[in-house]
Formats: sequence, C-alpha cells, structure tokens
Amino acid sequence: MLSHLAAVVMSLSVVTTTPAGVTPGLVPAADREVVFTVDGTTTYGTLHVPAHRAGQRLRAALLLPGSGPSDRDGNQPPASPNTLSQSADALDTERVATLRFDKYGTGRTGLGAYRDRPEDLDYPAFVRQAQAAYDSLRDQPETNPHALMVVGHSEGAMTALLLGGTVHPRPTGLALLQPQAIRLLDLVALQLHAQIAEAARQGQFTPEQQREVDAAIDAAVTALREHRPVDAAGLPSAIAQLFETFQGTSRRFVESDDAVYPPHTVAALRPGTKVLLTCGTNDVQVPCVTTDALTAALCRAHVGGPGRVPLPGVDHLLHDADHPTTLAPVALGALRRFAGG
Repeated sequence: MLSHLAAVVMSLSVVTTTPAGVTPGLVPAADREVVFTVDGTTTYGTLHVPAHRAGQRLRAALLLPGSGPSDRDGNQPPASPNTLSQSADALDTERVATLRFDKYGTGRTGLGAYRDRPEDLDYPAFVRQAQAAYDSLRDQPETNPHALMVVGHSEGAMTALLLGGTVHPRPTGLALLQPQAIRLLDLVALQLHAQIAEAARQGQFTPEQQREVDAAIDAAVTALREHRPVDAAGLPSAIAQLFETFQGTSRRFVESDDAVYPPHTVAALRPGTKVLLTCGTNDVQVPCVTTDALTAALCRAHVGGPGRVPLPGVDHLLHDADHPTTLAPVALGALRRFAGG
C-alpha cells in the first residue's frame, strides 16, 4: 500500500516523470470522520477508504457493533478487542470501503437526544440509527451504491438482518458474525443456565439448588414478558441485579429487542442475497446451536452462500487461544472470502 502520493498540478504541455514506486492516479488509503443526524442525534463515525484509482466507486460495508456500550471500534472500555476496527482492516485487503460509527451511548455520539430521557431509548432507535448510517455510506463519493454490504457482530448481526429487508438499495450481502439468532431473553436465560450449571459442577450449588435457581430464572423471563415485577427471591444476587436492571432504565430497550425473533426477519431479504453466518465453537455467549433456526430460515429464503460457517476454537470476540487480541485467522479467512468472492 502506498504511504503517500504526491499530487502535482501541471500544464498539459509540461512533460513529467512518475517517481519509482508510485502508481499514477492512485489515491492512498485514508480514514475520515463522517457525521450524520438521526432522530435529532448527531452521530459520529469513521469512513475507511482503501487505496483506489481516482474516480473509482468501491464496494462498501456498514459495520455494526454488538450489544451494550460497544463503540465504533467494537470496544467497551476498558475492554478493547477492536472487533470492528480489525474487521475494517480485513475488508481493506479486499478493497472494500467501510463505515463504522458510535451508536447511542458510546464515543462522541453519546446518548444524543436521549440524554435527558434514557428510559425512552429502545431497540428500534438503534435500527433507525443504523439505517441512517447505511444511507450515509451509500452517498459517499467513493462508494458504489449498488454494491453495499452490512457486517454485524452479535446484536449488530440482528440489526443487519433487519436492514437487509428494509434499506434501499438492498445490500448485496450480509455478514452475520456470531449473531444474536434467538430472542434476547431466551439468549440471556440460556447463558444464565449455563453459568449455574458450571457453578453446580464446581460444587457451589446442590442439584436441588440448581433446579430452584433455573426455575427462578425462567419465572423472571416470563414476568418480564408479561410486564410483571420480577420476584428475585430465588435468584443469586448478581442475577437478581441483572433482572432489576432489565426492569429499570433499560426496560423499553429489553422489551423491544426481545420482541424480535431473528429467523422471522429473513423472509424480507432479497432472494440471492449473499449471507455469511459464523459461529465459534468456543462462543459461550452465542453457542452454535442457537443459530440452527436462523440457518434453516436462511435456506428457506433462498439466499446465497456461504451460509453458516463454524469457526473451530473461536470465541464470541472472534479470537482463539493463539490470537487473544486479534481476529483469529479462520475468522479473518471467512470474512475475506465473503467480501472477496
């Protein structure tokens, strides 16, 4: 990749020579800040444009982060896995431009219009923000509006599915990286049951106590869905606090996110849309089994491949034991093949 490019404006009558190692007419790779407004909130993002010929329109991808306060790079300080910034680097090698942005509650964007009323922030607001980001990417002078993709990680993959059936023009491809593939509260319950089972295996709970806690978790999920107060009497304190949070400021978000069943969103996708779905065999947050129904729905919708791609030894952040701070080679390979094929 060129480190710099000298731009010289000369009279046509002047004969010039091109320095060694510099390709005439090649614009070097660069990042720039992109700002757009949605629902009264100014949203800030990073557009990465790979090296390209002057005037060339590039394929481009919108990158969507996972759940919680994950910023444009895929980080939740102090944790900095850089899931999205590293994905942008991987896509650069395939000459794909990328846009990633600070969603509500993160980075320069913050809570925006919801600063004084965070309890009103729901999941559809995040979807609208992602739609506005897609429109912004479409309108960039370096991007080809008819060759757009959406790459989502975890909850961002569910948002990518929703965008795939609603935005215009429709994306040519969706990469669903370790996707939230079942309802939110079902996924939370699955994770909590797994944690309780491990605690019981270590002798922290008797079999009877494990059954009681599992029953209390299921009762709490039912209560939330029926808009009733959660009875935390049978729950360990950490789990009780989690459900208390779900009933507080986050209630509208949790209820509206839980209302989405990802396999039902697939019917709106354009047949032939290229879809990659990854699942890591070491992902305890989104086990591969949770993607079965979504995988079947994608098949019924007649979307294009590669479909589900298991990633051996890979965790939720797309790392493996040998690559704890960077994307695992098998994950990089799947993403690059999706973008390059």
